[in-house]
Amino acid sequence: MDTSIGVIGLGIMGAAYVRNLMAKGFKVVGFDVDIAKVKTLQSEGLQPANSPADVGRQCDLVITSLPTPQAFHAVMSGPNGLTEVGRPIVVADTCTLALQDKEKAFEALKAVGVILLDCPVSGTGAQAARGDLVFFASGDKASYERLRPALLAMGRVAHHLGAFGNGSRMKYVANLLVAIHNVSTAEAMAFGMKAGIAPETIYDVLRDSAATSRIFEVRGPMMVKNTYDQNVSATFVTMGKDLSVISQYAQSIDCPTPLFSLASNIHAAAVAQGLKMSDTAAVCAVMERMLGVDRNQVAPPEHS
Repeated sequence: MDTSIGVIGLGIMGAAYVRNLMAKGFKVVGFDVDIAKVKTLQSEGLQPANSPADVGRQCDLVITSLPTPQAFHAVMSGPNGLTEVGRPIVVADTCTLALQDKEKAFEALKAVGVILLDCPVSGTGAQAARGDLVFFASGDKASYERLRPALLAMGRVAHHLGAFGNGSRMKYVANLLVAIHNVSTAEAMAFGMKAGIAPETIYDVLRDSAATSRIFEVRGPMMVKNTYDQNVSATFVTMGKDLSVISQYAQSIDCPTPLFSLASNIHAAAVAQGLKMSDTAAVCAVMERMLGVDRNQVAPPEHS
């Protein structure tokens, strides 16, 4: 088993990858353009690298977690990028990006003997910290098997979905559901409060019912507290990027997504209301305004 893993991109998700890998006994070599992030993790045991190429020269397996297509392409094929490693390695990208971006990187890396796996991840930053992630892997099966122990050190489940690109396709399906569940959870909470039921009661009762969902369980507590700027797991900026990718892909395969389109509009309304850096659970605040909910008029919790 490979025990030395490279991680490029040390933001919320990447930092969680590093900590969970080190906790499971892996040596981790990392790089980020933000030196402060590198130093924080270095104090916890991370071995710093000078560039993406330097990470690839030290590790046979490299995991990337990057915020934008521009950062992704810079790491893959920019100056001192992974195309300059000079030896065969396996790279697993966990970002949610347009398929054409990943396919372009796949071809560039293939030309220099580097295997790229498409491994987007399902889960929030808070879930990443707990190792409660699901990986949708696709691409070369033998390379996936080498990577699998590292994926399971960072998450609870890893699926191999066949040909390169299927991981991203599954992530689009997953995030379509996340967006809809997020808005439906918010609407249910606001509807319940409008009916006079305390948000605490709504959450406590429904999480034990057939109406629950993983999103209800994760985002419901924030909606109950009406606090969306602490322990933020996913902002509307990040979610907006993902929603745009899904929408473009749906259009490319001529697939209408009526519920997803409505949910996307609610997320866009949150941004318009100044909530772009809040947790996406703040769609509840949007729904409360739309439904005319006044929390001060809601009775205190009462159930047994």
